[in-house]
Amino acid sequence: MKLVILDRDGVINEDRDDFVKNTMEWVPLPHSLEAIANLTQAGWRVVVATNQSGLARGLFDVHALNAMHEKMHRLVGQTGGRIDAVAYCPHGPDHGCECRKPLPGMVLELAERFNVKLQGLPLIGDSLRDLESVAAVGGQPILVRTGKGMKTLEKGGLPEGTLVFDDLFDAAEHLINS
Repeated sequence: MKLVILDRDGVINEDRDDFVKNTMEWVPLPHSLEAIANLTQAGWRVVVATNQSGLARGLFDVHALNAMHEKMHRLVGQTGGRIDAVAYCPHGPDHGCECRKPLPGMVLELAERFNVKLQGLPLIGDSLRDLESVAAVGGQPILVRTGKGMKTLEKGGLPEGTLVFDDLFDAAEHLINS
């Protein structure tokens, strides 16, 4: 099975400095839905791993998060794609959990759930913590320049072997063709 893990904010949808808090603020990035559809149609299983500290901060509740994810699933489905699972960390940065990226908790959970090996498992993200979460277990970090991606690239210090693409569409095309 071919599995790819996507970060959410800044990769699939627009990111916001004040957090994406509701369905009105959840706006897909150009061509991201088509990218997921292309992956799905090429035989890839697509899953999402996202830090959602806005829950711990009280900026939105689990019902609002579920509504955002329902919108994401619906729009992806209308484009001909599918997201097979969404894992999220509801904790704040200081909670000391094992799931919050850059720790690999969600990557490990998803790999086990879908029975895939960690070596080479691709994760597409826009921040260093996304890349570190998959690099820590031998996966393939992939950075997109959308969201916080340009700042991440300019700051440097990317895990060895990180691939860099303009957006999710270009990253998906690379995975499909390799």
